[in-house]
Amino acid sequence: MFNLESKDKAEFIGEVAESIKAESTEIVEVREKTVMMDYIVVCSGTSDVHVRSIADRIDEEMRKRKLRARGIEGRDSGWVLLDFGDVVVHVMREEQRQFYDLESLWKMMPKSGSVEA
Repeated sequence: MFNLESKDKAEFIGEVAESIKAESTEIVEVREKTVMMDYIVVCSGTSDVHVRSIADRIDEEMRKRKLRARGIEGRDSGWVLLDFGDVVVHVMREEQRQFYDLESLWKMMPKSGSVEA
């Protein structure tokens, strides 16, 4: 499991998040919309402590597989972002998740190179 394909990595991250009671985990494929990553994983925590716990568990389980985040931002903000290169994880309080609605933003975004009229 050390050389996970991006889809497998995203699915594994989703499973880890759900194992610690993350809510509404969603995996969105974005590879045709950006060159920055292949997938985003978005999930919610019920409190700042829960958000941090979910992010910490994801980081811990990925490290066990020799996969380190390129960066982790916002550990004390209610929205933690973990960047694993081809997969970017957003663990958010529900209020922030509803406000920013990242899933809809990425789903509505046109494919890279396409032109909106």
